[in-house]
Amino acid sequence: MQNIADNESYGFGVRVLVEGTWGFAASNLATRDEVARVAEQAVLIARANKILSREPVELAPVPAYVDEWKTAITTDPFTIPIKDKVDLLLRINSEALKVKGASFCSSQMLMAREEKYYASTDGSAIRQTLIRMWPTFTVTSVNSQTGRFESRNSLTEPIGRGYECVDEKFLLEDVRLAAEEATMKHSAKPVEPGKRDLILHPTNLWLTIHESVGHPTELDRALGYEANYAGTSFLTTDKLGKLKFASDIVNFVADKTQPGGLATCGYDDDGVKTKEWHLVKDGMFVDYQTIRDQAHLIGQKESDGCCYADSWSSIPFQRMPNVSLQPGKKTLLLGDLIADTEDAIMVKGRGSYSIDHQRYNFQFGGQTYWEIKNGKITGMLRDVAYQAKTPEFWNACDAICSREEYYLGGSFNDGKGEPGQSNAVSHGCTPARFRQINILNTGRKV
Repeated sequence: MQNIADNESYGFGVRVLVEGTWGFAASNLATRDEVARVAEQAVLIARANKILSREPVELAPVPAYVDEWKTAITTDPFTIPIKDKVDLLLRINSEALKVKGASFCSSQMLMAREEKYYASTDGSAIRQTLIRMWPTFTVTSVNSQTGRFESRNSLTEPIGRGYECVDEKFLLEDVRLAAEEATMKHSAKPVEPGKRDLILHPTNLWLTIHESVGHPTELDRALGYEANYAGTSFLTTDKLGKLKFASDIVNFVADKTQPGGLATCGYDDDGVKTKEWHLVKDGMFVDYQTIRDQAHLIGQKESDGCCYADSWSSIPFQRMPNVSLQPGKKTLLLGDLIADTEDAIMVKGRGSYSIDHQRYNFQFGGQTYWEIKNGKITGMLRDVAYQAKTPEFWNACDAICSREEYYLGGSFNDGKGEPGQSNAVSHGCTPARFRQINILNTGRKV
């Protein structure tokens, strides 16, 4: 064991609106006098901010809620003895090293719990407990003759559930397969660059959704509020309701109520009850993600409930909800999709990526790459990356598997804002096919 960490913080933040300008202050000393002092400080900050304010903040109305909400779990991960967790991780490592060619394995288990209380002058008093869990590993194979090393990560993703999501059988089976596939990579055939059909497994596709759909539909990015750090968006407001973002079969739903979603909660940090809504409907770009002080900017009457602060000491602002590609309407399994494909590359697992600040031009890799010829997987490839422009890529989607293949991926840490904050968010999808996408060879000379 290299590390066991247990971190906890406790405190409160006060957000005020003074003459149409926000102010915020926080403290870890929760006494009556300190609350009064921090509230006064927040007011002073708001008055100082007014000098830079161009127009007053306008808040969409919200009902008052008195409620309690908790992530639906069976087993609290913080009640499981550390020894039990360590024993499982060591078994995962041991299982990987039974495979010939596997050199080492590192495994870890991450878990988080947020206990939040929100009170507002609108009359809301809301308690929430949010729990997230992520068991994962990486297996590495070193070829002593060439000096090359190859690796394959776990196909598990973080999820908004309790310890019941730790599937010991799957983890042990996946780590054996990961060790075999990491070893296979040494002899895999280098990919020939050029235009190829592409089948993206949901273990890879979720990250492409995150970067090319989730981020550009954030309204604050589209308005330029995040330009200094996170970038802007090619989905400017003049394109709302007019841009053919994707092919007719593509539908993206934003959702903060999805079971298991990392961004799922009962209420956001504006006190807005969460919901689901379309960002892209039948291929058309139809909506953004908003919070209370943004809704009026695009003519909407209510917030989408996307306000979030990663700590009591952080000011809440617009963060990504769960954004998911809806399954195809006709029954289509992955095996059927492969059988229906003449010449393609299938990509599995999250890999490296690069995308511009407008979220328009991108390049993605993966964990493993499989060549498909005449409806069958014929072998492993290596050194693969796919490159495209966001609307061209999604308009090239001609097949989406049905709900039987649905998979919920996601990120434990999505950075945004200055000072930076971290948000956890999920993206569901099924395998999908994209026609004639540019394939690159990222090969290294040895």
